[in-house]
Amino acid sequence: MTVTAVVFDLGGVLTESPMTAFAAYEREAGVPEGLIRQLNSTDPDTNAWARYERNELDVAGFSATFEAEAAALGHRIEAARVLAALQGELRPAMIAAVRRLREAGLPLALLSNNVAPMERGGRLDDVLGLFDAIVESSVEGVRKPEPEIYRRALDRLSEAVGRRIEAAHCAYLDDLGINLKPARAVGFSTIKVVDPAVALAELSELVGFRVDGAA
Repeated sequence: MTVTAVVFDLGGVLTESPMTAFAAYEREAGVPEGLIRQLNSTDPDTNAWARYERNELDVAGFSATFEAEAAALGHRIEAARVLAALQGELRPAMIAAVRRLREAGLPLALLSNNVAPMERGGRLDDVLGLFDAIVESSVEGVRKPEPEIYRRALDRLSEAVGRRIEAAHCAYLDDLGINLKPARAVGFSTIKVVDPAVALAELSELVGFRVDGAA
């Protein structure tokens, strides 16, 4: 079945993955490679990161809890440096693809785990304006990979365009397999973004026209 709506993740999809910046900070701090990812995936529903993305902790609470989690493993981490690493550069090819989809009239949503509502009028303002619906964990109080947030993305997109969008007609792009599995279970066609060019070629096949700039 041809996909007629698309939902995008932000970090690692529309912007460069923060994992590169995390790795650079780990080298600078002299801590084991992958420590930040380890902290984020240990007790994934109750750790500092999960609680922050559900807006259950403020910046100070997150920082204290995250640094304590690192200390429990014998390492010193500056939470402020970790948060600063989240500001990845936009990927022009991905943004161009979003514009092509919008020009073709496909309903579009942005689904992001984040720690505070996205600032309108900021550096992402032009990008945010391309989407019919923006679904943020810090606003919803649920986060990926909780199945509920994928259902909410469908609901928010349906409300925005005035007709029901079914998961079976919708593609979802994310850079993390842990976030794709529940989306697939809900009924989305899923694409893992490792190489953006490959991901956009896959999306082109699903929507039935080129979104990757290929002739």
